[in-house]
Amino acid sequence: MSRKEERKTPKRTKKQLIKWRIFLNMLAVLVLFSVVLGRLFDLQVIQAETLQQRASSQWTRTSTVSAKRGRITDVNGIVLAQSGSADTMEVYIPNVTDPEGIARACEEILALDFNTVYEKITDKTRSTVIIKRQLTEEESRAMRARGFKGVSFSVDTKRYYPLKAFLTQVVGYTTIDGVGQDGIEAAYDKYLAGTAGRLVYEKDGSGREIPYGSETYVEPVDGCDVVLTIDAVVQSSLEREVEECLSVNNANHAMGIVMDVTTGDIKALTIKPDFDLNSPPRSDLTALSALSRNRVVADAFEPGSVFKVITLSAALEEGKVSTGSGFSCPGFKIVDGQRIKCWSTNHGHQTLAKAVQNSCNPAFMEMALRLGTDKFYEYIYSFGFGSSTNSGLNGEAGGIVRNQKYIKSFDLARIGFGQTIAVTALQMATAISAAVNGGLLMQPHIVKGIYTQEGETVLVNEPLVVRRVISEETSALVRELLVGVVEEGSGRNSYIPGYSIGGKTGTSQKYENGKVAPGKNIASFVAFFPADNPKYLVYIVVDEPRVGTVYGSTCAAPYVRDVIADMIKYYGIAPNYGEGLSPADLNVEVPSVVGMPVSEAASALRQAGFDCAADGTGTVTAQAPQAGAVVPKRTSIQLYTSEPAEVYDLSEEEVTVPDLTGLTVGEAYEALDELGLKLQTAGDGRGKVVSQNPAAGKSVPVGTSVSVVLEYEEEE
Repeated sequence: MSRKEERKTPKRTKKQLIKWRIFLNMLAVLVLFSVVLGRLFDLQVIQAETLQQRASSQWTRTSTVSAKRGRITDVNGIVLAQSGSADTMEVYIPNVTDPEGIARACEEILALDFNTVYEKITDKTRSTVIIKRQLTEEESRAMRARGFKGVSFSVDTKRYYPLKAFLTQVVGYTTIDGVGQDGIEAAYDKYLAGTAGRLVYEKDGSGREIPYGSETYVEPVDGCDVVLTIDAVVQSSLEREVEECLSVNNANHAMGIVMDVTTGDIKALTIKPDFDLNSPPRSDLTALSALSRNRVVADAFEPGSVFKVITLSAALEEGKVSTGSGFSCPGFKIVDGQRIKCWSTNHGHQTLAKAVQNSCNPAFMEMALRLGTDKFYEYIYSFGFGSSTNSGLNGEAGGIVRNQKYIKSFDLARIGFGQTIAVTALQMATAISAAVNGGLLMQPHIVKGIYTQEGETVLVNEPLVVRRVISEETSALVRELLVGVVEEGSGRNSYIPGYSIGGKTGTSQKYENGKVAPGKNIASFVAFFPADNPKYLVYIVVDEPRVGTVYGSTCAAPYVRDVIADMIKYYGIAPNYGEGLSPADLNVEVPSVVGMPVSEAASALRQAGFDCAADGTGTVTAQAPQAGAVVPKRTSIQLYTSEPAEVYDLSEEEVTVPDLTGLTVGEAYEALDELGLKLQTAGDGRGKVVSQNPAAGKSVPVGTSVSVVLEYEEEE
């Protein structure tokens, strides 16, 4: 357009162009402003929570404060499982100056792969990485001595089992993180674990705490202590005898149980072989699973002649037999046209007492047939077979009881002497306890009580009567007949002069692919004492003994006898005076030496006319027989000490309380955590420590709580 033509452009058109330009500029500004507002809305509203968390993670540090896992103890307070201190090595990556040196040291001292460690500590996407947990004292000392920047150590907890391979399948074990994995550790994990606490404080770019920064400290709640019904003294005896039983009989495995027949308390329980709980064979999961299996409650097997106690009890209660009954044994019995053999060639004519002493199969087949399927099954279920005992032990099975509608006379006869039915060892022990304790089926239990660290009661298991199964009169007659088994019958290998003991042998067959496995048997023996007023029952089962003669009387009874002999000494049960011992030799009371140093205890016992043996040094924590027991002179008193040989001892470890004055909560926590001590505060956790209790310099046990008073000064 020429200038002449431009001059001819109307002024109105120019004004419209200006307005249009202004409009476009305003629209552009509005769009940009809207974009900014939208972004602000997105950041401050939509992503606010996420961004706040990211920011918080950059300027704050959160540490988990582990709760101390509760102890597992026996009924007398002997520690079976406890938690101790162990270092965890961490690396704060931004502060690392020598990653190659750290990786090399980890390879040399901690036996870790160099490349793996190097990759971890040079990974800039993370700020902190854990290198190894639960370092040994030697490993921790060696790594600390290197003084690498960025490397720090925090106090972690590690589970220790002071008695090592002791009550293995009952106590169980934990993962490296302290989570119950098996046994009581797993079954009662919610009580033992406690609740972890946490510490949150502000940090600078180097990871150091900002003075007067915001801090939050939540104290952990320590786990509860679980007290078992187990008596470690009785357990020691059972462990030793079952171990010897396994070795002598060259068996697959052997197991034993000791019960209080009046309360249902399980006083001892063991399965051999086992393993040291401090070092489970985790590299071989198949072996670990097999060795961890609590066969006393998990394995069902044909009980053999031990089950005859149940047949006898039912037949006597129903009046199907009496002490005047007679039985004929030609070495077999024909039932449903099939010949069922006795274990002996020919018992001939015998009374009820002799039939029980001889463990005669035809006699017990006759008892079962007289009862009939319906009535016999009533007693089978009443005695607790076919269902869990609810003992508190994990992995418990209910056994195998065939549906009675499929049972023919041939099957019924075989059940009468312990075949065609599968039971667990705990079921069998519980049922026989009912047969001899006066006729009451007691619920067995392994946990006596659960208590907080402050001593408050969380749970207590009182004796529980499930039902009455037979009368007191019938029970008394059963006891009398079973005493005859020990004194005159197949259980003579468990006889102890001067003591009345009742018992029953058992030998049963094993099956493979639904057929009897030739040469593979289970031998067992059960006994109770004192027979006139039963208190304890001992039951040992041997799986596949590989010896010349396989009977419960030879493979199991001698070991039951030795356990009973130890218990007689421990509980101070005096013999009858009819065994050639004078009252002066018998009537000696055992003094109490618990709490004395071992040397003083030994001197006191010798002056009183006793021998003694100790399992270690320190002070006496328990003794067997117990104080007040009346026993013969020269009885050897076993002393159990506070420092037994080769036992972890964490309970007496002490550390010196550091001076916390002037420290912030975060600094105080780290100072105490390094020593295995706990921090206890009041208020909002702001300010610095002005006083503490216990005082600095005082020696206290590991795990002690240190209370602090904080004072906060407002900035001017």
